[in-house]
Amino acid sequence: MKFEQYREATRCAELTRDDAGVLTIRLHRRGGPLMWGGVPHAELPDLFAAVASDRDNRVVILTGTGDTFIGMTGSHFGPDLIDPDGWDRILYEGLRLVNELLDIDVPMIAAVNGPAIAHSELAVLCDVVLCSDNTYFQDAAHIPGGLLPGDSMQIIWPMLIGHNRGRTFLLTGSQISARQALDWGVVAEVLPPAELLPRAQEIAAGIAGYHPTLLRGTRHAFTRPLKRAMLEDLHVGLSLEALAALAGREQTRAATSDG
Repeated sequence: MKFEQYREATRCAELTRDDAGVLTIRLHRRGGPLMWGGVPHAELPDLFAAVASDRDNRVVILTGTGDTFIGMTGSHFGPDLIDPDGWDRILYEGLRLVNELLDIDVPMIAAVNGPAIAHSELAVLCDVVLCSDNTYFQDAAHIPGGLLPGDSMQIIWPMLIGHNRGRTFLLTGSQISARQALDWGVVAEVLPPAELLPRAQEIAAGIAGYHPTLLRGTRHAFTRPLKRAMLEDLHVGLSLEALAALAGREQTRAATSDG
């Protein structure tokens, strides 16, 4: 697929590409910070698939808008969370969201421009992760919201920061500051907000000059362990998330009936 065919195909990302083949994906919601919801959950898998199919891409930079990488407001799926058909769609999209990202076969750089409180895996699954000094990571979308963290968060965070520390992070809904993320090896650099994207572009420009076969092979080598982990546990995690949500619905119904 060519850039012109998918450049404006999604409502939640602005795409630009320079002459060196560096593609920048800037996540947004109506021109402001991206608030997670049904639109990005449905559209980003298709975008990542299109990016992966475009052989003119040499490096991909993923960033956000304003002072937030990904935020959220309330429940981001509403009635779908208590409906089996809704969960069937969420599972389908959730599997593709992660797998299509990992199928992008050129190096990816995340420029995390502020808090990432939902789907932070989109950033930390990239090959180079930079963040601004106002960034923090949190899984506010799951345990704090009454949901099981089964959409890859249970895989990637224990892998990055250690099994026990990762489980504590997910169970408590705690925040990991930019400095902690640097100390724990989650991010490579912490920068002032004004320097974040220029630094990502600097790194991308240096990488883009290498032969495409080298770039694609390197990305393939980097993502193989991640893909194996997702193959083993992502579908199970999403299924458990759906089961727990539907069980919670039945519990609520029973309590209402008893009242």
